[in-house]
Amino acid sequence: MPPTPDATAPGAAVPDREVSDRGHADACPGALRLHPADDGSLARIRLPGGLLTDRQATALADAAEALGDGELETTSRGNVQLRGLAPQCAADLADRLRAAGLLPSDTHERIRNIVASPLAGLDATASADVQAWVRELDTRLCASDWATGLSGKFLFALDDGRGDVAALDADVTLIAGSGGPALLRLGRSTHGLPVEPGQEVTAVLDAARSFLDALRADGRRAWHLREVPDLLPAGSVPLPAYAGTAPEVGALPGGLSVGLRFGRASAGQWRSLVAASAGRLRLTPWRGVVLPGAPAERLPALAEAGFRTEPGSPWERATACTGLPGCAKSRADVRSDAARALGAAIGAPGAADASGVAAGPSGVLPVHWSGCERRCGHPAGRWVDVLATGHGYRVTVNGPAAAPTAVDVTNEEMAEAVAEARRTTK
Repeated sequence: MPPTPDATAPGAAVPDREVSDRGHADACPGALRLHPADDGSLARIRLPGGLLTDRQATALADAAEALGDGELETTSRGNVQLRGLAPQCAADLADRLRAAGLLPSDTHERIRNIVASPLAGLDATASADVQAWVRELDTRLCASDWATGLSGKFLFALDDGRGDVAALDADVTLIAGSGGPALLRLGRSTHGLPVEPGQEVTAVLDAARSFLDALRADGRRAWHLREVPDLLPAGSVPLPAYAGTAPEVGALPGGLSVGLRFGRASAGQWRSLVAASAGRLRLTPWRGVVLPGAPAERLPALAEAGFRTEPGSPWERATACTGLPGCAKSRADVRSDAARALGAAIGAPGAADASGVAAGPSGVLPVHWSGCERRCGHPAGRWVDVLATGHGYRVTVNGPAAAPTAVDVTNEEMAEAVAEARRTTK
């Protein structure tokens, strides 16, 4: 299939078909379309299901060192970003990714947005072979000409029945059934559609294609199914409220789980992950990494390398956008400010209680620092919003059923305000 200009040319103009009702172009970066930032160009490499072999992970570390700033950044969709790239390195980067099997389609690389339950198959919870679903969906998506009409923001979620990625507000979510058929959730619908056994991936693809067909017939433009709920078929099976709990860090049945502070790791740290792995890595949508089959005795080396390996830290479920100096739209160096606030919580008397994490991941709200109103990379569901104002930060609880109150604070007051907001009952 010949590559289309908009899919392959770094910095190419965004075509009209990728403009939503809001009038904003879908300028999502990719592996071939680099995004210019203040700290250099940015590439986003899609990793369906967050799946990597050790060889592929090493290739990403090598590319970060040779072409970028030497850092790797994980995203809320389990993808990887390389920053500080020179625009002229696009061809070299593409060659490296192809050689590692990370670029199977030039025309479809930005739409390979697939998240999957990262613990699928590692414990007794799974009701289906989600990894097989990931591989089949990716292969068939890349082979479908119509799929290039999807936005680079369109998201597929494949949940093994535990309800983790089902909480991520994906456009099309497939949820494995326990003793029954899988259910298909469209957008933010509260009801699911039963899927005939053996037709799960076909149902996912049909839903995405029907979305594009409905938009074309209605004359509307949209990135997400939730923007046009009136065009969606009604489900028949009520769905529960999914918790979306991330894997706890540490030793788990079937492997290890570690956290990355703000989702970033140096190339050296990344190679430590590879060395500790049993040949496979799974990046999570919560900016962590699961190492299937890795033994518990490798945890100390990972902790020494700078990864979070023990639960109960203020860093749990704490994220931040790029901020200054990488993003010109930001009003502050949010990651440095957030790190100081989290460090203050760690160093304070009774730090676990003050940070609001003593009750564990299910008892504390996620928190996200943003440099501007775009709030790039914020969590799904309910979360503590820490927004830079130019004179400090505004702290509030955001998301469904959130309280409308907001508190303006200085950097010195931020740690206490964030801790109080995180203790808000879900």
